[in-house]
Amino acid sequence: MKYVGAHISASGGVENAPVNAHKIGAGAFAFFTKNQRQWFASPYTELNIDLFRSRCEELGFSPDYILPHSSYLINLGNPGEEEINKSRAAFNDEMKRCEQLGLNRLNFHPGSHLNKISIDACLDRIAESINLSLEKTSGVTAVIENTAGQGTNLGHTFEQIAQIIDKVEDKSRVGVCLDTAHTLAAGYEIRTREGYEETFDKFAQIVGFNYLKGMHINDSKKELASRVDRHDSIGKGVMNMDLFSFIMNDPRFDEMPLILETPDETIWAEEIQLLLALQK
Repeated sequence: MKYVGAHISASGGVENAPVNAHKIGAGAFAFFTKNQRQWFASPYTELNIDLFRSRCEELGFSPDYILPHSSYLINLGNPGEEEINKSRAAFNDEMKRCEQLGLNRLNFHPGSHLNKISIDACLDRIAESINLSLEKTSGVTAVIENTAGQGTNLGHTFEQIAQIIDKVEDKSRVGVCLDTAHTLAAGYEIRTREGYEETFDKFAQIVGFNYLKGMHINDSKKELASRVDRHDSIGKGVMNMDLFSFIMNDPRFDEMPLILETPDETIWAEEIQLLLALQK
């Protein structure tokens, strides 16, 4: 079964996230565990936690279909000592927030070398950062999102993701989220049946579908191998509807959160229904 939703607002309190997801007919949802533009945030209150948990239960949102997203400020591969410690502390805080809410995964962008260390050294740093956080938390999987490869961002090739996973000690608590727009921008042609099968065969061989914990379903404003991260609404970018039909009819993407991060939130409800209607 497919669980489709969107990255919705948790404004006014994390407990509002499941309510906002329900309003658009979502079967899954994503949200920021705290303000993504700030390093620090007030801890959750008991009321925040209790209401979030009870509303998820009441509205039928299982933790398996909720994919919280970490702050964009975090860079787990940062070459600077002060900076990496700040990122690690912030990431650990977000992992603990997921733990408090009873959630089992946290999605994050792996990190950037900033042209100051080698790619391999940066990938090692990212893995070390994950290991440190897994030691201090329990029950939450660190979910690496593939990137478009913009600037010095890593994680845009399946090989780089596999290299990070290889250095993670507890492989039962590391996963992957694939973003369709990032995948195309990184150079993987997924719009044709042939390209789609080839791409996901590569993913299966290099990373493994056992690590896939969710997807971000986005059209793209930028073309294949552009290495530029610009999302578009479904059917309005350079993708075609074939890709989304492939995904919605592929059992490999059952039983996981499929999350829209498209730019026009006023049509999320329509986009969810559009995707569900593609199922044959």
